[in-house]
Amino acid sequence: MTDPRGHIPGVLISAPASGTGKTTVMLGLLRALADEGLTVQPYKSGPDYIDPAFHRAAAGRASFNIDTWAMDGDLIAAVSGQSTGADIIVAEGSMGLYDGVATRGQSGFGSSAETARSMGWPVVLVIDVGGQAQSAAATALGFKTYAPDLPFAGVILNRVASPRHERLARLGMEQAGINVLGVLPRRGDLALPERHLGLIQAVEHPDLNAAIAGYADFLREHVDLAAIRAAAAAGAPPAPASLPKPPAQRIALAQDAAFSFTYPHLLQGWRDGGAEILPFSPLADEAPDQDADLVWLPGGYPELHAGTLAAATTFRAGLQKHAETRPVHGECGGYMALGEALIDKDGTRHQMAGLLGLVTSYEKRKFHLGYRRAVLQSPLPGFDTGAALRGHEFHYSTILEQPDAPLAAVFDADGNPVPETGSRRGHVSGTFFHLITGENA
Repeated sequence: MTDPRGHIPGVLISAPASGTGKTTVMLGLLRALADEGLTVQPYKSGPDYIDPAFHRAAAGRASFNIDTWAMDGDLIAAVSGQSTGADIIVAEGSMGLYDGVATRGQSGFGSSAETARSMGWPVVLVIDVGGQAQSAAATALGFKTYAPDLPFAGVILNRVASPRHERLARLGMEQAGINVLGVLPRRGDLALPERHLGLIQAVEHPDLNAAIAGYADFLREHVDLAAIRAAAAAGAPPAPASLPKPPAQRIALAQDAAFSFTYPHLLQGWRDGGAEILPFSPLADEAPDQDADLVWLPGGYPELHAGTLAAATTFRAGLQKHAETRPVHGECGGYMALGEALIDKDGTRHQMAGLLGLVTSYEKRKFHLGYRRAVLQSPLPGFDTGAALRGHEFHYSTILEQPDAPLAAVFDADGNPVPETGSRRGHVSGTFFHLITGENA
């Protein structure tokens, strides 16, 4: 429980690599702890913008990203301040525990280990022991000793095939001095549905609450929840700091299955700053509020709904009218929807809003993934020309045409230029990266 000085105990759930079952363990743990009557604050280490929505569904409390590459210390402090009132913090790592980038960002290299160390959260390592037994202990021991200053709580063994397999794996962990906090039998029904960008969106899951309840039952049966609570350690209390300020007073925000990826700390910062967020659904052919100061189209999956968007005449007319006098901005999927056309994976061309000349294609797929640093060549709502922004890009679309002026000079995490510069025409702008923060913002 929280002590009188504001210290909140926490743990970070991580793994040696992606695909070990970390997310299902995370969701089951969030719900199981909440079912015990605890107020649980979830976090996501790194730039992933899909997992926080699953966390919120499991914990009943908004989840936020902590990103040591994109965020400076002040913003990390402001994000950590969102845990006020919680009894325990449970954070989920990204990729493998020590995976990051080669070049230091605002406060680190972006690894989950950095997040755990800086926040004082002991690591619970989820290890897939399929195909091995005592040898899994060598993996666990390597992760525990690789960074001796990293707090390490123990391991959860996943995909255990039999009681004999469990005995052998436990023996190895005992010999290595590794605490075993849980043992999960192999089950084929615990995987969340996926598509090419990873997990499907939380809003698309056919029965997410029932799935999470099943994960919680599974965790309660096979994981020592009391031991995890006991392992949780409190770091320093949150320092006073502010989240990013809103770029306008009245913000019309597209929100539906096609447009759903905005970092939670941005939305909370806009609300804290007194902005009014006015949601609307392009898929329902709704126009943005006519009194909005700014229209913001987040990322998402417009390629899965391209025909519906092409037929949304009320949405398109309202967007075009707004753009005559006031700013419109799109990120990734929102950027594509502002363009001239989107070609789906079958090669069918769909007319988009036409506010930018951008033409993108999923027929000719190319993988784009990584942090982005952008130096604006034109103003963006909330930022002046010359401002440097930090963000993250993750998509498979290919640019066929981009006739408008570039919005920014854009670089990857190591400072190499990337061709996806975003673009601008009149009051309309768009980027392929999802904004995390401005530098020194």
